[in-house]
Amino acid sequence: MNTSASPQAVARTAVIFTCILAALAGLMFGLDIGVISGATQFIQKDFAINDKTVEHIVSAMMFGAALGALGAAWMSSALGRKKSLIIGAILFVVGSLLCGFAWSPITLILARVVLGLAIGIATFTAPLYLAEVAPEHIRGSMISLYQLMITIGIVVAFISDLAFSSTGSWRWMLGIIAIPGVLFLFGVFFLPDSPRWLMMRGRKPDAIKVLKRLRGDDGVVNHEIADIEEQLKQPQLGWHLFKENSNFRRSVGLGVLLQLIQQFTGINVVMYYAPKIFQTMGYDTHAQLWFTAIVGLTNVLATFIAIGLVDRLGRKPILYTGFVVMALGLGIVGTMMHLGINTKGEQYFTVGMLLLFIVGFAMSAGPLIWTLCSEVQPLKGRDFGIGASTFTNWVGNYIVGLTFLSLLNGIGNANTFWLYAGLNVIFIGLTFWLVPETKGVTLEQIETKLMAGKPLREIGQ
Repeated sequence: MNTSASPQAVARTAVIFTCILAALAGLMFGLDIGVISGATQFIQKDFAINDKTVEHIVSAMMFGAALGALGAAWMSSALGRKKSLIIGAILFVVGSLLCGFAWSPITLILARVVLGLAIGIATFTAPLYLAEVAPEHIRGSMISLYQLMITIGIVVAFISDLAFSSTGSWRWMLGIIAIPGVLFLFGVFFLPDSPRWLMMRGRKPDAIKVLKRLRGDDGVVNHEIADIEEQLKQPQLGWHLFKENSNFRRSVGLGVLLQLIQQFTGINVVMYYAPKIFQTMGYDTHAQLWFTAIVGLTNVLATFIAIGLVDRLGRKPILYTGFVVMALGLGIVGTMMHLGINTKGEQYFTVGMLLLFIVGFAMSAGPLIWTLCSEVQPLKGRDFGIGASTFTNWVGNYIVGLTFLSLLNGIGNANTFWLYAGLNVIFIGLTFWLVPETKGVTLEQIETKLMAGKPLREIGQ
């Protein structure tokens, strides 16, 4: 009896393995978010610095990431997605080690910028690569793996911070993440190049070879190659396409808006400053880090909701649900801070509402914004479009990281959380008016409708 697996089964295994390995770029991002959250109070004490300097240390990574995202747009086009991920991994290892050995606040800020360059490259390249290697029927869930890896990285870093908290060893907190960085660097060498990028570089035989490995069906491969070839006949590319084509400007604008929406949900307020938030609820240092670890674990588990439902229910219903949950959670947290958190029961209830907010983000805007930003850009301008949206992500991220402590000190705890709750209400309307439903639609079909001038909300199904 022949027990060998079918070509399609082998290909499915290969594509899932490839996507998981590429999505590990998100793990690097998550690790850095997590470690700085737990380390800031020890850094502040060791260097005797004020809240504003802490904000600069936290946000320096986002500044570097914005620069990295800009460079990644050119890099991924000229060198390829795979080589870009390799460069990002090298910078991540170097930046992590520099953070661990930093001897002053300025040195730490500069080291965080280097780390940010790595993260910026990864956040641009990984979703782009995933969108180009995954077949459309599992594309949403495969890109959502990237967000899952971010959440896993966050919770691992939170647990690591908790382990080092008894000694206050912030240098170990920041430096130890170089180890998974080295492992990721090794793994990236096993990834194939993106078949779409290979076609763009005129390497059709190599593209066919990769697609046969990832699809396992000659008919599917031939059809996908034909679709890509048809799109490559378009003469415009990148900045030229942006200047000359108003439809492409619409897709770039949508990607920029989506990334601003993701950042101003308030998620990184919690991820970067979770211990500070729990301090405002009346918890001591040890409890702060324990609850921070619980935040990370909740983030991981809730991301599975998106992975399981994104290709069944679609993008927009999940986004609506997520924004409602986030607005509710943050609104109640702000109300509790306004009324006063005086008893254990009130403390636990407020923590529960903060965790509800985390669930809302992890099941919706966290993974789905990256998915949509990868899907709505046409092939000829995909590098430019995703580069613009990823750069915007980091600009928004930088603003959030640089202003949260100032907001708490300026307008108060309750008003700060009410502000972010109100923004999530606004995002419900923006999703309705502007965001397309892309479930089960090929990238080529989305591009055709976009370039035909269809309203943005109609370029999907």
